[in-house]
Amino acid sequence: MDIRHLEYFSEVAKQLSFTKAASTLHVSQPSLSKAVKQLEDELGVPLFYRSRKVELTDAGKAVLVNAIDVLDAFHNLTSELSDIIELKNGEIKIGIPPITGAAFFSKLISYYRDQHPQIKIRLSEVGSKMIKHGVEDGSLDIGLVCNVPVKNENLEVLELINDPLMLLVHKDNHLAQKTRIDLTELNEEPFILYRQDFSLHDRILEECSTKGFSPNVVCHSSHRDFMIEMVEAKMGIALLPGEIANNIQDRQIEAIPLVNSNLSLELGMVWKKNKYLPFSVREFISMSKQYLTKV
Repeated sequence: MDIRHLEYFSEVAKQLSFTKAASTLHVSQPSLSKAVKQLEDELGVPLFYRSRKVELTDAGKAVLVNAIDVLDAFHNLTSELSDIIELKNGEIKIGIPPITGAAFFSKLISYYRDQHPQIKIRLSEVGSKMIKHGVEDGSLDIGLVCNVPVKNENLEVLELINDPLMLLVHKDNHLAQKTRIDLTELNEEPFILYRQDFSLHDRILEECSTKGFSPNVVCHSSHRDFMIEMVEAKMGIALLPGEIANNIQDRQIEAIPLVNSNLSLELGMVWKKNKYLPFSVREFISMSKQYLTKV
């Protein structure tokens, strides 16, 4: 049995005539009769009384009720698939790290929404480590992650941003007068650091280790505004991406470039390898690549 058999049967039941049904369906009457006979043979019951006029049997009436439900469900399915393919409908689940500025990503989201306003975008704000796990286990379609390796056996990666970290210090700090600073000069400073589930947390610890010291961490945070406020309250120093640091205004804070440093926010978009991607997700990735060529 296939959907065509049910369509043919339903049209004959509607017209109560094989001739009229064949004309409506644009098929030959023998082909129509054969399809209905195949359906009857498969179900093991006659569906029509074939005399001077065509009438439904009791079994035919029961089959018709269910056939209409099946055909309605099938037509709904094909309509929904058409909408998804044409990007009139769909959903994307995206993970974003809260510590990074929303400037780049908000523009990208706006760019996508302008083209596909019916697509639902669901955002989860968590650390990069949790985002990678979410993409790998399928709870997220796409993730924006910091410092993701370019080569990853489970993830496809699109590099978006490489933004060097800068030092934030209070204007009263003895380091505030410097125009550039080496990480080794921070070995006795109290650090306001990213939370442990952020990849930048590990990168900063590793970089400090290569410089011969372990930072004195007095506070962990997942929110850049809180980190900035802690620096302004003279609780310690912080390392934030340049795009964030250079846009801090009207605060008692100095942003100083680092020298001899490999620390940067490497923001990438990731999605799972060898996984079927919905049309809406594929279009988001494609438009992200297009957007990158414009910025």
